[in-house]
Amino acid sequence: MTVLVAGASGLVGAACVSAFAQAGWDVVAVSRRAPETEPGVPFAHVPLDLTDAAAVADAARRFGDVTHLVYTAVFEKPGLVRGWRDRDQMRTNERMLQALTGALSGARLEHVTLLQGTKAYGVHRHPIRIPARERHPRDQHENFYWLQEDHLRALAAERGFGWTILRPQLVVGPTHGVAMNLPPVIGAYAAICRAEGLPFGFPGGPPYVTEAVDVRLVANAAVWAATARAARDEHFNLTNGEVFAWRDLWPALAEELGVEPGPDSPRRLAQFLRAHAGTWDRIVAAYGLRPVPLAALLGESHHYADFHFAAGAEIAPPPAFVSTVKIHQAGFTETRDTEASFRHWLRVLAERGILPVH
Repeated sequence: MTVLVAGASGLVGAACVSAFAQAGWDVVAVSRRAPETEPGVPFAHVPLDLTDAAAVADAARRFGDVTHLVYTAVFEKPGLVRGWRDRDQMRTNERMLQALTGALSGARLEHVTLLQGTKAYGVHRHPIRIPARERHPRDQHENFYWLQEDHLRALAAERGFGWTILRPQLVVGPTHGVAMNLPPVIGAYAAICRAEGLPFGFPGGPPYVTEAVDVRLVANAAVWAATARAARDEHFNLTNGEVFAWRDLWPALAEELGVEPGPDSPRRLAQFLRAHAGTWDRIVAAYGLRPVPLAALLGESHHYADFHFAAGAEIAPPPAFVSTVKIHQAGFTETRDTEASFRHWLRVLAERGILPVH
């Protein structure tokens, strides 16, 4: 079987390339730049910008052997959170999926896996039901998730393939320069605090409890869903299987990064980190890191950090817990330790020469 991973250089995409290859699949990785994976992972990379419909159509001849699609690509606006209500952002994401599924019209497609998230429950707009369950009615707000899902459902009915939609909560992994991944942001923040003689204090707002999911768990769920009969035409929430609070996690992050945890230091990382881009350049030179400018390291994830840390908030965000009972009962039962997830990926970032080693 041959899987096409769209958005392969992204956080979930790169993990899916590795997971499917390690499971014995032939992997076609589609992204503008090649994904960074563990050494020795076999895959064929097709450099492609999914917003260029003509280029996607021209690439169709390379997709004739594809049997499965894992679609992890996403288009986000600068500033990230503001773009979640932007109609142009929604339409662009819809057109990207339409272009790629059009290019796969000649393939013998058996299954498509699509990513959503807790925005499906309206978490960015209003309090959600606790826990959020997949069987709840669709939250009636504009979102590219619904545009993509409706397209996928109609196409599956027409062409006879199955589909699965995964809804992970706060994915944690090693990919830098993406829209939504916190380990590179936290690691850069710690390094800058050390260099500037500042305490490594939690920069967020009021305390609250949340959930996360290791990117390896998401990728393994995608491998499972590709062939599991119980996953066909279903939605599944994904978390590590436990809750955590940022302030309780912070000492472990400090220990892993070789800094002393300090008292709370309320600040918006989107502003603080940009203001210390020169400090980051000096850190890169001093430690012999890969020459990745701070903006390229962060992508839009510093905005994502402020959102999840509740930076600047006076009251805690409403709880946003999702149930993972459905996927466990369907047969996928993997869980992860959230502290261990963050520690692992911070170490990987150091091993890759992205963050300094201490």
